[in-house]
Amino acid sequence: MAAPVVDAEYLRQIDRARRALRALIASKGCAPIMLRLAWHDAGTYDVNTRTGGANGSIRYEEEYTHGSNAGLKIAIDLLDPIKAKCPKITYADLYQLAGVVAVEVTGGPTVEFVPGRRDSSVCPREGRLPDAKRGAPHLRDIFYRMGLTDKDIVALSGGHSLGKAHPERSGFEGAWTRDPLKFDNSYFLELLKGESEGLLKLPTDKALLDDPEFRRYVDLYAKDEDIFFKDYAESHKKLSELGFTPRSGGSASTKSDLPAAVVLAQSAVGVAVAAAVITAGYLYEASKRSK
Repeated sequence: MAAPVVDAEYLRQIDRARRALRALIASKGCAPIMLRLAWHDAGTYDVNTRTGGANGSIRYEEEYTHGSNAGLKIAIDLLDPIKAKCPKITYADLYQLAGVVAVEVTGGPTVEFVPGRRDSSVCPREGRLPDAKRGAPHLRDIFYRMGLTDKDIVALSGGHSLGKAHPERSGFEGAWTRDPLKFDNSYFLELLKGESEGLLKLPTDKALLDDPEFRRYVDLYAKDEDIFFKDYAESHKKLSELGFTPRSGGSASTKSDLPAAVVLAQSAVGVAVAAAVITAGYLYEASKRSK
């Protein structure tokens, strides 16, 4: 499919979608599943064949019915009304924007978002996403295939501070942290504590402790949340742009192209929504089903 024209109207619709996403996440407590949708759409990228990636193909039944995508139809359906109100935006941009906003409103770092991703109707074969039952060599096989690094692997794993696993989807059950609707460095703190009653540690989580190269980042991020947030924001941006090359000359523009007053208003709203989503999220029953 053709790349979208990122003009002034496109940017206005991005801004409108961002506001709608904040409201949706605050009311539904669905930040974890929005982040998972963004990751799983982008995480199919193959740097060698240049296939897969952040292209919106996960909206098709052929892909969202992959075993690793169990439950993500919930997120796709929640985003459809926003897409209807912002028709110029591609699904690929909308899904990645949802992941960025999910991190932001739950207290995490600001992830730079550059619009302009093209949609695709070509679904990748099943098996390109990480298998939680496996160890460090598997993680490197998957993430190196995307063109990502050891630091990216560990930083992105910190996203498990949000959400929980569900047995009907992954065969595992439980949250990684005590507050699964708050984005912080608690994933690494809990990892270093060892087994904790009521908290989940997958084989892929334990691999971060057992592998010396991964472990040094775990120790660093547990010690310094600011460094974790900086590295996470960089790694998330890389993941969100897999298979997408922002155009030069400003055609794929960012928030900086919006009026200063709009950017300041967005920042203020983000802080307010972060507090609301953490406070109100537990009151929404459906959040229990969100990873």
